[in-house]
Amino acid sequence: MKYIIREMYPQEYPLLAEFLYESIFQRENETPFPKTIIQNPELQVYIQDFGTLKDDFCLCAEVDHKLAGAVWVRNIHGYGNIDDETPEFAISLFKEYRGCGIGT
Repeated sequence: MKYIIREMYPQEYPLLAEFLYESIFQRENETPFPKTIIQNPELQVYIQDFGTLKDDFCLCAEVDHKLAGAVWVRNIHGYGNIDDETPEFAISLFKEYRGCGIGT
């Protein structure tokens, strides 16, 4: 599969909501979480007003001119917080692009 990795454009930042949902671990045999789960404050910190904090940065994977995935960092107090100096890292691929080596 041919893909490119590039910086995400600010006008594409709203798509981080979809990537955030896709990044949530969900077991295959269980009922999926409702998409509204990303409205929870503990998840919103990953994407709300993305691009306004000094350490916000996002790369995306593009396949046939469509976004297939994203990896973004943000200095927040989320699930993987280490300290005030280390940004958190999130990576997400739409299901149809998983297993193709894009995330590596």
